Amino acid sequence: MSRPDRAPRLGGDGGQVAGIEALPFGVLIFVVGALLITNLWAVIDTKIAVDAAAREAVRTYVEAPDASAGQQRAGVAAAEVIQGYGRRPEKLAMTVHHDGERPFARCVRVTITTRYPVPALRLPWIGGLGHLFDVHGSHSERIDPFRTGLNGSGSC
Repeated sequence: MSRPDRAPRLGGDGGQVAGIEALPFGVLIFVVGALLITNLWAVIDTKIAVDAAAREAVRTYVEAPDASAGQQRAGVAAAEVIQGYGRRPEKLAMTVHHDGERPFARCVRVTITTRYPVPALRLPWIGGLGHLFDVHGSHSERIDPFRTGLNGSGSC
């Protein structure tokens, strides 16, 4: 005997939830999107770090007494900045360029370019996997025209 206040039991697939097969696809899209955003931020963060390293390196270089001391001090300054950003200093590459290939002297514009590799995939606690490309940072300054002990004229 059936009661009038109860709904009849359904037989078959009438109560089945449709679309459950889309849940794994949605999770996959979420994971890939999160990894993409993480890698995009890694590129931006690396760009900020290499720009700061180039800026500090060129400032240190132009204040050095000569080119060889400047190269050494600039390398140390750039490595300290990169390490301060949580990166590995041994991966940093740095090049020094004097305008017109002129020697270290007053009024010479010096440009320092820094390069740091960005991994293809960066995962938390694991680190980077693969190599996507290098991020470049560049900065330039003139050697002080009024310094003592340097060659060249003081007119820039």
